Amino acid sequence: MTHAALSTAPLPAAGHGRAILALGLPLIGSHLAQFGLHVTDTVMLGWYGVLPLAAAVLGASSFFVMFILGSGFAKAVMPMVAAAQARGDEVQVRRVTRMGLWLSILFGVLIYPVFWWSEAVLLALGQKPEVAALAQEYLRIAGLGMIPSLLVMVLKSHLAALERTQVVLWVTVAAVPLNAAVNWALIFGNWGAPELGVAGSAIATVLIQILSLMILCLYAALLPKLRHYQLFIRFWRPDWHAFRDVFRLGWPMGLTGLAESGMFQASALMMGWIGTVELAAHGIAMEITALTFMVHVGLSNAVTVRTGRLSGEGDIAGLRLGAKVGVAMSVLFAAITMVFFLTLPVPMISVFIDPAEPARGAIIAIGTALLVCAALFQFADSMQVMALGLLAGVQDTRVPMVLASVSYWLIGIPASYVLAFQLGFGAVGLWLGLVIGLAAAAISLMARFWLRLPKG
Repeated sequence: MTHAALSTAPLPAAGHGRAILALGLPLIGSHLAQFGLHVTDTVMLGWYGVLPLAAAVLGASSFFVMFILGSGFAKAVMPMVAAAQARGDEVQVRRVTRMGLWLSILFGVLIYPVFWWSEAVLLALGQKPEVAALAQEYLRIAGLGMIPSLLVMVLKSHLAALERTQVVLWVTVAAVPLNAAVNWALIFGNWGAPELGVAGSAIATVLIQILSLMILCLYAALLPKLRHYQLFIRFWRPDWHAFRDVFRLGWPMGLTGLAESGMFQASALMMGWIGTVELAAHGIAMEITALTFMVHVGLSNAVTVRTGRLSGEGDIAGLRLGAKVGVAMSVLFAAITMVFFLTLPVPMISVFIDPAEPARGAIIAIGTALLVCAALFQFADSMQVMALGLLAGVQDTRVPMVLASVSYWLIGIPASYVLAFQLGFGAVGLWLGLVIGLAAAAISLMARFWLRLPKG
């Protein structure tokens, strides 16, 4: 379907579905591959030792929180480039992408001191001294990867908005085995490399980020069909108007992501108050739901691009129909996932537990109950992330930030606390509180999108 055809002929629902899948499937694959990088690091450090694993998990989660905050500028690039491309404004495509890169570099520079002196912060948060010290060693190296990782995300957003999602997929997929190989060398000292443990894992992560950035830069700069955007020509020249536009759209997106990830971090903390076995079951159930959530994130990204394009073209009727199709696709996948969570919880949970683990039976029992909650989780979580994608597509981010934050922190977390501790429902109550918070976000954000959308 060409741009001209999109502009002159209404697209049927099936056409919107094909367009969303064409964009979304590579993005889903990319998110799943990114998840694979996380799993690879966790497994290989788990082989190396318990203390290094604990330190790296703590360090990686700290890095991720900061990354989510800084990624708002990259997320803002996607709808802005999509809308500009739909209008045929190639200069604006270049301007917003460049300033997204600028803002990401600035954020990476400003946040690095937090990584350098992270031991003091972690000790203040009650972490054990030996874990905090090793986590700081990890973060001082991994923190150097903040700038390349954010730049990669900006370029992925730029390319996705231009419907170049295949390269985004293959770069991320190729990174998984390469990351495993470098980890194998640097963590354990194989193939003549020094044995660096946690530091080796951090170095591997930074190297993969830099290599991914180099490949995407070369692709964006040299591919004949993209070369005319001149993305890196006179890159050093400021464009303060575009800088302000990307900043205004991006900072609420970063804070929204931070509020959501913070809610799940808080849930893990509260689960630790209940018990170690419950926390283990919580971690496993979260890994399983995070894996399925990657599909909804990919669909949401695709809908952001489609909505941004149709908004840029002024095709409100097409935008409404495309949004309905995107929501229906996400609901369908949530329903399929729900069936698996309700019928196959034990096999899924068992993959994560050593057969010789004494608490295996208790973890499976609690995890099974949590996956029943996760079945409800799927509908609420899929709808809130889809709503955020739709709102990002029409460049509406400030009010959604408030709605999401209120839902997560003033509804979800208190509901979890009351159900888990005051009413005595324990781990299941905590998860039901998360469902309530996510449902509140889904309802309020969907209402925001549909009520503000012009009739067409």
